[in-house]
Amino acid sequence: MSEIVLEKLPYADTALEPVISAKTISFHYGKHHAGYVATLNKLIAGTPYAGLSLEEIVRKSAADGAAAVFNNAAQIWNHTFYWKSLAQAGTGGGPTGAFAEAVTRDFGSADALIKALADAAVKRFGSGWAWLVSEKGKLSVISTPNAETPLTNPALTPLLTLDVWEHAYYLDWQNRRADYAAAVLGKLLNWKFASDAFNRA
Repeated sequence: MSEIVLEKLPYADTALEPVISAKTISFHYGKHHAGYVATLNKLIAGTPYAGLSLEEIVRKSAADGAAAVFNNAAQIWNHTFYWKSLAQAGTGGGPTGAFAEAVTRDFGSADALIKALADAAVKRFGSGWAWLVSEKGKLSVISTPNAETPLTNPALTPLLTLDVWEHAYYLDWQNRRADYAAAVLGKLLNWKFASDAFNRA
């Protein structure tokens, strides 16, 4: 059986400082994210999920109502996507090409898009995620609770996400979720990642 693996971070654990500290990365990636991987591998051993890709496990467990498998698999996928949604300050570029045109058409500007993402992040009650998604080329912002993910909706292509579970920000920002969201969205978004995902959709 091929196990689900913890993907390496796309940058050093200090790359997102001072917005996200290396200490937060050590707990968030090294404990929480890694913990979901370890738990999922135990849950799927000897089951029909063993040998499936992570995306297949997320979708199948959602359809099956297998909550424990889904929660861990979806959290692995969401976290991997979150790390890729971020880039070292000043290296993430800006919206380009067809993606930039879609941002202007659907939000008016990149700043307006960032505001919509921040609003979704701050208004998400409890733990969850804020997402930029594309549906047949039209952009929108949604939020999901807990481990829920747009991956389970075949009509949606996720482009960026912001983690608003408390473990994502509490060491650095305490209860100031709005400040965390503003700092990450204003300084660390990986626009190239979003543009590439939009172009592949």
